[in-house]
Amino acid sequence: MQANSRKVSSNQSHPHPRLTEVVRRHLTTTFRKPAAPHNLAAFSRLMERLDAAPLPLVLDSFCGTGHSTATLAQRHPGHLVVGIDKSSERLGKHPASSADNCMLLQADCEDIWQLLLQEGLTVDYHYLLYPNPWPKARHLQRRIHGHASFAWLLRLGGHIELRSNWQVYVEEFGLSTQLAGYRGRVARVPEGPGLTLFEQKYRNSGHELWAFTTNVCRDEVGIIG
Repeated sequence: MQANSRKVSSNQSHPHPRLTEVVRRHLTTTFRKPAAPHNLAAFSRLMERLDAAPLPLVLDSFCGTGHSTATLAQRHPGHLVVGIDKSSERLGKHPASSADNCMLLQADCEDIWQLLLQEGLTVDYHYLLYPNPWPKARHLQRRIHGHASFAWLLRLGGHIELRSNWQVYVEEFGLSTQLAGYRGRVARVPEGPGLTLFEQKYRNSGHELWAFTTNVCRDEVGIIG
């Protein structure tokens, strides 16, 4: 893979000054957004799969081409690993996989999170591997932790791992989970094969890769401080 990826360029070198204000507001208000029809259809496919073969869940949100989904299915053989991405073009590049414990959904992650919660379903592991960091400061609320759906992500629970090649983004995500009462760990991604094509491209381009990990009990999400 060619090593020609540019590093993240942002007018923000530290966590956003409005991060606490925005996250607190989202954690203390109820976000109501009807799920779009195509997301309902995708979720129906997931429920049919679970009805036919109940397994605990692993989510690979914003999975892109789904290369990570195939890898995670091997890592979690006793789970159903669900890759979610809104782009049919990206999902169309999914590699052939012999794993029978994974599936891909073309859908908006936020709606799938909401629908899972409505069904009372939990997640054992939740991976967010190199989603768009929206590096411009004015786009804070487009980032996962700055969006109103962040509370849904937390309420799904489980072991959460977010990776990015922008350290500020990872630190912001960690600060946001701390506001909800959960401490985690920011660290460099260890050397090794990339979980995603982006990760491999960033590593080959000499980028620093960062991860935040935490464990969340879905019934205890709140605010501290």
